[in-house]
Amino acid sequence: MTWWRSGTIYQIYPRSFQDSDGDGVGDLQGIEARLDHLVMLGVEAIWISPIFPSPMRDFGYDVADYCGIDPRFGTLADFDSLLAAAHDRGLKLLLDFVPNHSSTDHPWFQESRASRDNPRRDWYIWRDPAPDGGPPNNWISDFGGSAWEYDAATGQYYYHAFLKEQADLNWRNPDLRRAMMEALRFWFDRGVDGFRIDVLWHMVKHADFPDNPANPDYHPAMGGMHAVLQQHSTDQPEVHGIAAEMRAIADSYPGDRVLIGEIYLPVERLMHYYGLDAPEVHLPFNFQLIDAAWDARHLAGLIADYEAALPADGWPNWVLGNHDRPRIASRVGAAQARNAAVLLLTLRGTPTLYYGDELGLTDVAIPAERVQDPRELREPGLGLGRDPVRTPMPWNASAHAGFSTAEPWLPLNPDWPTRNVAAQAADPVSMLALHRDLLRLRRKHAALAVGDFRLIAAEGDVLAYERSHGDERIVVALNLGATPQPVELPAGTLLLSTLGGTADPATLRGDDAIILRVTR
Repeated sequence: MTWWRSGTIYQIYPRSFQDSDGDGVGDLQGIEARLDHLVMLGVEAIWISPIFPSPMRDFGYDVADYCGIDPRFGTLADFDSLLAAAHDRGLKLLLDFVPNHSSTDHPWFQESRASRDNPRRDWYIWRDPAPDGGPPNNWISDFGGSAWEYDAATGQYYYHAFLKEQADLNWRNPDLRRAMMEALRFWFDRGVDGFRIDVLWHMVKHADFPDNPANPDYHPAMGGMHAVLQQHSTDQPEVHGIAAEMRAIADSYPGDRVLIGEIYLPVERLMHYYGLDAPEVHLPFNFQLIDAAWDARHLAGLIADYEAALPADGWPNWVLGNHDRPRIASRVGAAQARNAAVLLLTLRGTPTLYYGDELGLTDVAIPAERVQDPRELREPGLGLGRDPVRTPMPWNASAHAGFSTAEPWLPLNPDWPTRNVAAQAADPVSMLALHRDLLRLRRKHAALAVGDFRLIAAEGDVLAYERSHGDERIVVALNLGATPQPVELPAGTLLLSTLGGTADPATLRGDDAIILRVTR
């Protein structure tokens, strides 16, 4: 069994994990200093959001060099040290590859915009103005406004799906494609265990650049990006050949290297990224739990439909949060956040855990004068800002929560003196203790790590399912409401309850989730 099927992935937002040099921003040496937390937690791999050289207009997702380390985070030597330290502890390390766009500070783009006949002109997407002199079509940036920026020096527009300082790469150009594949090889040669591929479904655009259709359900509170449906600017057929080439590169290296695709698409289209004509990404990210109503019947249907849609050799995966979306504890409340942890870590498939969720961190209110996120700055007041979920990790009750010796780049969670790693490590019923217990059960019981999945009929607020492997059967039952619920479960040994104590086999307490090893 490959490690990424049975293991748990832990996402680190590097600016916010641990600062080692007192500038208020996290770095690679800081991550290395905190690896033992991850070992004790029980995860198998870490995924680090972008650490490449960048002007940081979108905090690393605007890459200026695909084969280096931004000085804010350290050096290539620091990276090599971190990688070796992770491997020494049995941890895998994944990087965040950003292939859809680069920074406009990247030397490639500087050459591309130098003149229309520059050899690298076609490495980016340039189009003539519309007949009225405006943008070539109606495509909208995900950060609001037109996705086209006019360049007066050459008299054309370039395309940017995000900030105007993030110019989209032209993957139809074979030289650009080769250069980007070499960047993948650079890091694989260095020993990384895989990549999360940023906005994979964005990478190819319709060759004729037709207008996108208007969104009939649009209203301004959704944000400008939703005014049109991204029919022609995303999810084009040619992207699958690129993903297959990336997969072939990954598979050419030893050690079960893994590719994870960031893809926000309906389930039936998401499945295509496992591979149509050839294998593509190992794990197309399944974000359904992030947007799902916290309702047992709805979740049961969602899980069943996802399982049914998987291709024969497709391995499932689940995500509760990430650096772009509200934290699970803010969405469902503290009590149900414990049940959400049980759900994430006992469903069939690879779970990805976002840093700080193991403490029950919630979204942090960011004062207007401390807002950093360019999305919030461009469309203020819509609640689209991502700063609230990127706040520093609270390690202990010392100054600045042990994150830094200086004022952190974003505010800490207000309850950091009590909600921190040290405090929860000493509390056997803390959120951190629950995560450690759940990950210990995953390692101990193959049924939870790699076993088969079967929904169990339930009513009301109860979601129940069975995991099985060989002769082992484990039942998970969650009460997604605050009121006790009657249940009919097989007899078994209680392995875990989110509320602790003993469990009544006929009644599931409000806000409780239990894991039973079924007696044969």
